[in-house]
Amino acid sequence: MSHILLKSCTLALASVRITRPMSRATSSSKPLLPALQSKTSAHEESPNGVSGSEVRVFVRKKRVKMAVETPEKEIKAEPQQQKICELPDIEEFTYRKGKRSTHLRKSKPTSDVPPGGTEITSSIRPAAEPPANWEKILEGIRKMRSSEDAPVDSMGCEKAGSSLPPRERRFAVLVSSLLSSQTKDNVTHGAIQRLLQNGLLVADAIDKADEATVKSLIYPVGFYSRKAGNLKKIAKICLMKYDGDIPSSLEELLLLPGIGPKMAHLVMNVAWNNVQGICVDTHVHRICNRLGWVSRRGTKQKTSSPEETRESLQLWLPKEEWVPINPLLVGFGQTICTPLRPRCGVCGVSDLCPSAFKEAQSPSSKMKKPGTDKKL
Repeated sequence: MSHILLKSCTLALASVRITRPMSRATSSSKPLLPALQSKTSAHEESPNGVSGSEVRVFVRKKRVKMAVETPEKEIKAEPQQQKICELPDIEEFTYRKGKRSTHLRKSKPTSDVPPGGTEITSSIRPAAEPPANWEKILEGIRKMRSSEDAPVDSMGCEKAGSSLPPRERRFAVLVSSLLSSQTKDNVTHGAIQRLLQNGLLVADAIDKADEATVKSLIYPVGFYSRKAGNLKKIAKICLMKYDGDIPSSLEELLLLPGIGPKMAHLVMNVAWNNVQGICVDTHVHRICNRLGWVSRRGTKQKTSSPEETRESLQLWLPKEEWVPINPLLVGFGQTICTPLRPRCGVCGVSDLCPSAFKEAQSPSSKMKKPGTDKKL
């Protein structure tokens, strides 16, 4: 019997040791499995008479709702606060600076004289300083152009319809400026003469004529097919809005199809005797950059377009020179300061030109290269 009692005691002690760790494990797993606890302890009651599962589930649901709702409110509220607080900072440090610069660029071409604002004038003053020796260079070019032997002197747009009445002459100048784009003066002059001989240098006549007829008469000007269509459109606009005359403002001229800033300023200067800007074509653009008269705003780099050259040139050139500068430099570019192989050896202002003899040597060197290869 004693042996039996000892065995039963040892078995009881072993069972006690086994059940203690299990109870610890189950107690530690309670927070990890709340749903299982609620199911298993659904029939157990607390001392207050309320079931433990109800208390636990109620508290748990409350915490979940608060945890889900509060982040949504915070997430929704944060972008609004960021939009309200952060946008002014972005505009001040990025957009506003960019907008100011683009606003200056856009507003600049429409003005003849720089505005008198304090902020704008301070940024314009460095670029508005006239280049050194510009008066000596201009006088030297006038001496070289005194013979007036360039094509522009006899066949330029200014000469179109010179014998016609004022109203018809204005329309002839407009037509001539349209045809002169990407076309030599002698070709433009020939097209104007053919239109005049056929009675098609009037808005009413061009509007009634066939487009094919206009094409054949203005050929071989550059882009003659497109220009014939633009001529028909311009004639109709002039008849409907201006009673056969042409627009009298720069803004209205720029609205006509095919008319750009260079043409619009030329028409205003010649047809209406109203100087609002310099007429800058490819010759004026090229020569001003060679002489170092123009540059991009805030830099010493060359201007990239005739319109940019016009803006830079108007900052310092006296207004009384705005009209004569075009035929003067165009003729100079046609005879001496040519696009390819400029004749720097016969130029009277080469000693004052920073580009003298620099472009004249490149074509000759290119011509020597094939000869050297043949000798080898």
